Amino acid sequence: MPFAHSPSTMFDAASSLRLDAAPVDYALVALYFVFVLGIGLIARSRVSSSVDFFLSGRSLPAWVTGLAFISANLGAVEIMGMSANGAQYGFPTFNYFWIGAVPAMLFLGVVMMPFYYGSKVRSVPEFMRRRFGTGAHLVNALSFAVAQVLIAGVNLYLLGTILNVLLGWPLWISVAVAAAIVLSYVTLGGLSAAIYNEVLQFFVIVAALLPLTLVGLHRVGGWDGLRDKVSASPGGADQLHTWPGNAMSGFTDNFASIMGIVFGLGFVLSFGYWTTNFVEVQRALATHSIAAARRTPIIGAYPKMFIPLIVVIPGMISAVLVPQMIEYKQQVAANPDFEGEVTYNQALLFLMKEVLPNGLLGVGLAGLLAAFMAGMAANISAFNTVFSFDLWQQYVRKDRPDGYYLRVGRLATVGATVAAIFTAFIAGGFSNMMDYLQTLFSFFNAPLFATFILGMLWKRMTAAAGWIGLVSGTLAAIAVFVLNETGVTSLSGQGASFVAAGVAFAVDIVVSVAVTFMTRPKPAAELVGLVYSETPKSLRTDADADTLPWYQRPVLLAGIALVLVIALNIVIG
Repeated sequence: MPFAHSPSTMFDAASSLRLDAAPVDYALVALYFVFVLGIGLIARSRVSSSVDFFLSGRSLPAWVTGLAFISANLGAVEIMGMSANGAQYGFPTFNYFWIGAVPAMLFLGVVMMPFYYGSKVRSVPEFMRRRFGTGAHLVNALSFAVAQVLIAGVNLYLLGTILNVLLGWPLWISVAVAAAIVLSYVTLGGLSAAIYNEVLQFFVIVAALLPLTLVGLHRVGGWDGLRDKVSASPGGADQLHTWPGNAMSGFTDNFASIMGIVFGLGFVLSFGYWTTNFVEVQRALATHSIAAARRTPIIGAYPKMFIPLIVVIPGMISAVLVPQMIEYKQQVAANPDFEGEVTYNQALLFLMKEVLPNGLLGVGLAGLLAAFMAGMAANISAFNTVFSFDLWQQYVRKDRPDGYYLRVGRLATVGATVAAIFTAFIAGGFSNMMDYLQTLFSFFNAPLFATFILGMLWKRMTAAAGWIGLVSGTLAAIAVFVLNETGVTSLSGQGASFVAAGVAFAVDIVVSVAVTFMTRPKPAAELVGLVYSETPKSLRTDADADTLPWYQRPVLLAGIALVLVIALNIVIG
């Protein structure tokens, strides 16, 4: 992917992007901030212990955590990253939702949530400690903490660019102000403030992106007009088919492209992200029962499968409607190494400037701010839990009063936010933010999923195999990245991340199996609640699970969602 000139000039230089916001637009954005900070103040009154701060007292209903589950993912990845992908690749981006998200979300709800919730762990790294000991736990906790600060930086960078565009402030001031806003409500109310704001943000995001999509479609002549214009643009009619997705995967061979998307994205990256990423799992752990925890990702899967219609489609519209995006796409098609002030990450902002009148522009800006704040708050709230419980309490200060760890959590929130300000500018060097995010996921999530799923299904796997496999998989992914960056291999698109994820997964499995046969496993009695074969069904389900109405039964809800996503793949693909 081509790089922008520099993160500090990326948006300042693009003066043509300055939005013509009227007082009504500023008022709508200000009103949104009032609600956000108000929720933080209300949530603060309910925080009296570390469990309240980090896990909302395990008391929230499934519909709240389900919407928060999906909203926590509606950050930079979903909004700017996927609209950038839509502008660059078109329909193949749907694979990130229908192949690379929904199946893994359903698997998390049906198979893995009972182990997380039933074991009463406070985080995913804590589960790793109970299963594999301190070696794998420390590797997982440290890598997760680093990843969250880096990903929070992505959301913070894009949140800052919105304030830069809206107010004309220098980017570094915009980033600092955006960080202060998120810091305020997460520090005040902890996870409850983050979750309830995420529910609010979900509806604000939809209210912003749906009109943008409809008005944009009208401007290009409806669905038929969009298809005609996309077919005539660089990339051609291949952008109107989800498969084989060669441009996105970087493979010229159709079969290799499909395998890369299905295995690299749909299995390793997707399952690695959705089933082991504590940012998402934390929302489910905040519920009141195993059944509610299982329903959380399943409920989230329903809106998830339709979100591309209001995220990917606007990116495609921008690429054929906005003059700056049309010119940029043509230049990149002629010269893949082209560097310019305009990038695919700006597709949504250019479209908003092009088609939204005042009033709706304010709603659109509030929606983007909501998206980035939801994403960053999710990263920060997950970071402070892992830092406080899995690093500070486990390795630095044990057996302190509960209030001590509550204070540590609030200080960790401040520290992570400050660190994210600096990592934000790393993200600015990528013209398509999905390149950056998928690289991070291949490093951190793919090997973790291999260790996790093998350890859950194979009771013979040992503690040494857990951490050695995890480190080996991560190093393998980094090696693939370095080989591609230095020109030893040459995969365009996000193919390098797909390959890195697949290699990390395979290396982790092979190394883990080899080490297991050279080391001693734990006694079976110590694996109850941690390994599938050693955990009675009574520990994996609620006592009254069979009496739940059909619309609250996780397996049935997951089956309906799976049928729907298969139908979407067939109809659109």
